[in-house]
Amino acid sequence: MRYLTFALAKGRLAKKTLGILEQIGITCEEMKDPDSRKLIFVNEELKLRFFLAKATDVPTYVEYGAADIGVVGKDTIMEEGRKLYEVIDLGLGKCRMCVAGPASAKELLQHGELIRVATKYPNIAKDYFYNKKHQTVEIIKLNGSIELAPIVGLSEVIVDIVETGSTLRENGLEVLEEICPLSARMVVNQVSMKMEHERIQQLITQLKDIM
Repeated sequence: MRYLTFALAKGRLAKKTLGILEQIGITCEEMKDPDSRKLIFVNEELKLRFFLAKATDVPTYVEYGAADIGVVGKDTIMEEGRKLYEVIDLGLGKCRMCVAGPASAKELLQHGELIRVATKYPNIAKDYFYNKKHQTVEIIKLNGSIELAPIVGLSEVIVDIVETGSTLRENGLEVLEEICPLSARMVVNQVSMKMEHERIQQLITQLKDIM
């Protein structure tokens, strides 16, 4: 029996995912050691392997078959646009992808004016404005605090993840439009889904039962 390999997004999401997997009897004691320098963790008994990766890399590992299964946020799946199957919404890390900005920018969105949009998610922003709103915009990719952009006049609005909205409010910004709800999803490599259909399907069924 070959190993099934999981790629988990580093940080809180990996911990929460392991918590859910434990509920269906999938454990990996090695991963609980905070001092471990290992990159790959193995459960010999269940023939499973796990590794932690940067969230943005998880869909890449899964598409190319370096991992059979991945767990990562919907925002990353949308932004990366990889070929894979999205099989379960794990309901972890719920938030929203939104267009935000000062209240005065509402007008600009309604009248389809040419505006600048700052974001860490250029592909999601492009798809939303070009394909759904049919509004021509200039997209500026940033990596740091996106909220800063409209405050200093770099952009009229931003596209970003909103959890509670408190950071926006503190900076005089608000949610102007909601693009989509987000949460962690389980994704599967397309070939693995055929080759290991029975094992993966069993895993999906068990997870759905406890969700």
